[in-house]
Amino acid sequence: MNNRTKRQKGGMGLYLRRDWQLYVLLLIPLSFVLVFKYAPMTGLVLAFKNYKIAKGFWGSEWVGFDVFMDLFSKHDFLRAIRNTLLLNGLDLVFSFSLPIVLALLLNEIKNVRFKRVNQTVLYLPHFLSWVIIGAIAYQLLSEGNGVVNNIIFMLGGERIPFLQQDNHWLFSYLAIGVWQSMGWGTIIYLASISSINPEMYEAATVDGAGRWRQAWNVTIPSIRVTIVTLLILNLGKIMEGSFERIFALMNKATTEFTTTIPVLVYRWGIESGNFSRATALGLFQAVIGLILVLAADRIAKKLGEDGLI
Repeated sequence: MNNRTKRQKGGMGLYLRRDWQLYVLLLIPLSFVLVFKYAPMTGLVLAFKNYKIAKGFWGSEWVGFDVFMDLFSKHDFLRAIRNTLLLNGLDLVFSFSLPIVLALLLNEIKNVRFKRVNQTVLYLPHFLSWVIIGAIAYQLLSEGNGVVNNIIFMLGGERIPFLQQDNHWLFSYLAIGVWQSMGWGTIIYLASISSINPEMYEAATVDGAGRWRQAWNVTIPSIRVTIVTLLILNLGKIMEGSFERIFALMNKATTEFTTTIPVLVYRWGIESGNFSRATALGLFQAVIGLILVLAADRIAKKLGEDGLI
């Protein structure tokens, strides 16, 4: 009787007896996921109840989809949807595409030391919290005494309300987000570029292709799987937004674009104590995000089957 036959007869019990230590170790992370990831999902039942703290989690009245009907009728809900899609859509255009361009530019630099210094400088903002970034932004961009506006005023220009006027705030929000996230995306694309076979560039050179033609016809097609993967991940977050980023940069003078889904969940749940409505909004956000991820993944697989990626 060969080893394969023995494994088939032994079934799962054979693996449990042979590798029981590994299965015991696996119980630790599995328990963590069950307790801290799946167990809290029972709280989603609040979206279908008129939750009262005094009545408790299970004692509150079951109201079905009444909470969602009330949610969809709120003016702030439609405003939050608009702002979330607007901010995340613009982020997807700029924060997703610019790292690709930057990675292509850095890949053309032949000085290794200069290249590494630039990578480090670009990557450092990724480690800063949004609280720190928000404080720095107000020190630099404040209309009254910001460093940038002081320099503009000294040069004879007028002060610009970077963070004190809605349209200027939107531009500053995007610029700061690109600055903070660009280094992370650039590192990922550079790592993907480093795996490209050098012979492909040599063949392109023999065919008379210059640097930009090589980047367009060799580099980008070679990293398109990475691009599509990150695009799917970003599409899944298009309904989320960054609560910390908005909360660190928002102020009372700019309220047009700061009401997003995460901010509204905080206001309804933490500030107002309407936990049922906040849970319903969070559940709606999660379901739409899941649909977007599944749709993007399906499209990517379809394109892959057709040989387009």
